[in-house]
Amino acid sequence: MTRRDSLLAILVAVIWGCNFVAIRIGLDDVPPFLFLALRFFFVAFPLVFLVARPKVSPWIVVGVGFFMSFGQFGLLYLAMAIGMPAGLAALVLQAQVIFTILIAWAVLRERASGQQLIGAAIGTAGLVIVGWGFGVNAPLVPLLVTIAAALSWAIGNVIARAARVQSGLSLVVWSALVVPVPCLAVSLVVDGPTEIAEAVGRFGPGVWLSTAYTVVLSSLVGYTIFNSLVAKYPAAKVVPYILLVPPVGLASAWLAFGELPTAIEAIGAVVMMVGVAVATVSFRRPTRQREPSTPAAETFGSN
Repeated sequence: MTRRDSLLAILVAVIWGCNFVAIRIGLDDVPPFLFLALRFFFVAFPLVFLVARPKVSPWIVVGVGFFMSFGQFGLLYLAMAIGMPAGLAALVLQAQVIFTILIAWAVLRERASGQQLIGAAIGTAGLVIVGWGFGVNAPLVPLLVTIAAALSWAIGNVIARAARVQSGLSLVVWSALVVPVPCLAVSLVVDGPTEIAEAVGRFGPGVWLSTAYTVVLSSLVGYTIFNSLVAKYPAAKVVPYILLVPPVGLASAWLAFGELPTAIEAIGAVVMMVGVAVATVSFRRPTRQREPSTPAAETFGSN
């Protein structure tokens, strides 16, 4: 990756790490699926009238919208609404790194090395330790729902990688159209019209600031950059930068809410992140290569 793209990947990790605090603030007043519908409505409109549709099959757009947006965030918001701490959610969601590598290996034939498989095994062991520590003090359901969110994100990653869409912004905006209607339908069934009306009446500065953060920074800025990088580089080149998300998420949740993991959860977190690092980071000395005549940064700059 070029230096510019590496810095952009780090920026995405910081934005997404703080995103869990923003989500937690919004969920204090709004049911999860209603909140998610609000977020992706503003991701799609009015930009859908200004940004050209991505030059891929509509099914690719629907697949990314369903798995990377509706599936990932629907399950994540639900998990946090039923008790998943923001900082721990930032950690567990990064199981998507391992899932992405394994699914890309199986579906895209991006060959997984022995190092990656060992890392996946270590990361899985760490996730089990986190689950054990979490289950001692709380029901496991929020943790399992967060793991399902990570799996959905990984499937969306692989779909975006296979499509190789050059404009990350177009994919973010058009795939966002998939989200609001299903979210509203789920909210109507789960919460009911009365609760939805009361929640709308509770919209205050916290909800709108949370929505602004998740729409502008997390979705439009973060996913535009991330989808562009995934389209340009193999998955194993991009996902290591997301290792920064859990430390940022844990630190921001500690500062905002005083959340701290238990000793067992902390041990599991370290083991999991070591596994993710082994699976995604090359420990061999890189060979010196000539820069391509058309830098990747120029392609991204056209978005």
